[in-house]
This record gives sequence, C-alpha cells and structure tokens, in this order.
Amino acid sequence: MQKIFVTGISTEVGKTIASAIFTEALQADYWKPVQAGDLDNTDTDKVKRLISNEKSKFHPSSYNLKAAMSPHAAAEIEGIEIDRFHINEPETSNNLIIEGSGGILVPLNDEDTMFDIIMPDYKVVVVSRNYLGSINHSLLTIKWLLHKGYDVSVLFSGDANPHTENIILHKTGVSLIGRIDEEKEFNKEVIKKYANKFEGILRTL
Repeated sequence: MQKIFVTGISTEVGKTIASAIFTEALQADYWKPVQAGDLDNTDTDKVKRLISNEKSKFHPSSYNLKAAMSPHAAAEIEGIEIDRFHINEPETSNNLIIEGSGGILVPLNDEDTMFDIIMPDYKVVVVSRNYLGSINHSLLTIKWLLHKGYDVSVLFSGDANPHTENIILHKTGVSLIGRIDEEKEFNKEVIKKYANKFEGILRTL
C-alpha cells in the first residue's frame, strides 16, 4: 500500500490537479488534512469531480477553516488552535493520496508546520511550477525533505522550462514523475490521460 503526500513549492502550483491524477492512477483514497477557504468547493470536492474510478474514497478533512489563508491564521480568526495530534490519518486498506496545504513550512500553529504531519512512511511528491524564484523555492523544499530522510520525487506543472527543470533535477538528484502541461481545462478525460501516463512510475515509488 502506498501513501503519497503531495506538496508544492508555493500556492497555486497544481497540487490539487496532481492529487486528482495520482488518485485516479492508483484508484487511491484521497485525504486533505487541512482545508483553508473555499468551503463550498473544497479541494476534496474538486478531486471528487475529476475522478472516474469507483474505488476511490474521500476522507473528511481534520480541519475545515473558512478563511483562504495560512491555516494558523485562518484558525486564529475562528478562535481555534490546530492540534496536529488531532490530524489523524484515515484508516484504509487502499492506497492513499494526501494533499498538503501550501508548502511544507506553512504554519499550523505557533509550533507546528505542515511538515510535522508528513509521516515517515509517506513518499513525498513536490509539485514545481516555473516562475521567477521557483528554482530557489524548489531547491529549498526538496533539500529540506531529503535532509529529513524522505523519499522525494518531483512533478513539473505548466509550460516547460528546461533551464529551470534541469538545474533542479541536477542539484537534488530526485526522480522525475513527469509533467502536467497547460491544458484548456482539466476534466475527467484529461485527468484519466495523465493517470494512464503516470501510473507505471507511481507504482514504483
């Protein structure tokens, strides 16, 4: 059974689309531990709409916060404090895709960050998207995870930029899952196409 934690080098880099593709590819269960903002159309809702298989189950988030901001700040607005020990991985005998919120050092509270809920048995996929500063963000994220002993792969999202991608792969030595191109829209058919493309490599992580 595989447990894959999907994180990004920043916000809006393609984590939810990547999570949908992985969920479809492995007919895995999906879990978003902390949802901040967009409670009428959560990331769980988005992934659910993009999945074709009937095996995947969607587990409730441990925290659903109204404000679309860092979890620690969104929780503070609501007068609560996120307790990482109340973020419990759902019980399942199926493969599990876990989608983080923002990057790995996004704060959950005054002490803990998203990194603190990445369990030792998780494989970590870092979604990287090219923008000014993305090399630095990618290297910092990947190197931190490698330093902490995690099995890390990278997935590129958006238009190709060989100069950026080659230096990230060269300086980290991590394996490449592939690329999600810019698409006119992401629907079930497009997700299925990428799921078929990535299934083999995902099963060997």
